[in-house]
Amino acid sequence: MKNLRALLSILFVAALCAFAVLAAGWAAGIPAQAQIIYGPPAPQLEFTQRWRLAWSLTSNVDALNLPADPAGVEQLFTIEGGLTADGVIQDLTNAGLITNTSLFRDYLIYTGADTRLVPGEYTLSPKMTPLEIAAAIQNIEATGVSFVILPGWRLEEVAAALPTSGLEITPGEFLAAGGRVPGGAISALWLADASHEGLLLPDTYSLPRSLTAEALLDILAENFLQNVTSDIRAGLEQQGLTLYEGVTLASIIQREAVISGEQPTIASVFINRLRAGWRLDADPTVQYALGYDDGWGWWKAPLALADLEIDSPYNTYRIIGLPPGPISNPGLDAIQAVAFPEETAYFFFQAACDGSGRHNFAVTFDEHQGNACP
Repeated sequence: MKNLRALLSILFVAALCAFAVLAAGWAAGIPAQAQIIYGPPAPQLEFTQRWRLAWSLTSNVDALNLPADPAGVEQLFTIEGGLTADGVIQDLTNAGLITNTSLFRDYLIYTGADTRLVPGEYTLSPKMTPLEIAAAIQNIEATGVSFVILPGWRLEEVAAALPTSGLEITPGEFLAAGGRVPGGAISALWLADASHEGLLLPDTYSLPRSLTAEALLDILAENFLQNVTSDIRAGLEQQGLTLYEGVTLASIIQREAVISGEQPTIASVFINRLRAGWRLDADPTVQYALGYDDGWGWWKAPLALADLEIDSPYNTYRIIGLPPGPISNPGLDAIQAVAFPEETAYFFFQAACDGSGRHNFAVTFDEHQGNACP
């Protein structure tokens, strides 16, 4: 009996060892199989993550080679600069280009493609397999790039957006070209020795990837001319402003107004001050004069009282009238607000105390003081 028990124990241990060997071989075989099919995994993956993704992909080989719609038609698909991999996957799903979002995500993470998605415009089709779509949206040769300029950005902030845009222009190249006097049709309307600051109309631009800085600025200037129409320029003249002066004032309003609907009212305040020969007392001009600091970026907020004493031609707490030029690139709404301001008797405004971003406006200084937050 003892011999039988010993034999059974030996057989049991042997079976466990054999099972362990088989399990280890099976576990090791899954990543190896995934590597054969999909290539090596991304080096930053941990073992457990690599194994889970390998299991997911090797179990769904057919699904990754199955198009969403064999009868589908081609469509333009845009990846915006700064969009996350999850955002791209959701957009692909919404467009009907992929059906299994979790599996597609697993593939991107396994291969490291989630960190290599290139902003731009792509011609994709539901006829393409998920693997083909994944390859396409990593293609550095994609011809179209979607480049966004936000309202109120200064020249340096536009330059800072270039490295992640997919364009082949360096920030240094852009700043050098943007600091020069613009050419072409805009030169007849712009100040003779002024830079491109103020001309970079906020918009979403579809651009060729292999664009020079000069060519990009030409495109931006042309878009400015197409949108800032003769009617708007005539409106600026009615306010006693040249195009350059109007854009300069609009650039201040763009930075002052949190709510775009208040821009015509804020414009009326500044125009009233200009006509009365007052200082504008605009915080954004001081922020522009202070420039960049690691602590506050390009726009220091809040300002200290000492900041209002900075010796700069852009400090409208010290100079009368407009600063030498635009302090940012205003949106079309801000330019229109200067051309067609609200007619008011206001000379003062300050932020409301409720955190809404709205402003309280006043005709007299006493009323203005009454609007002060407790």
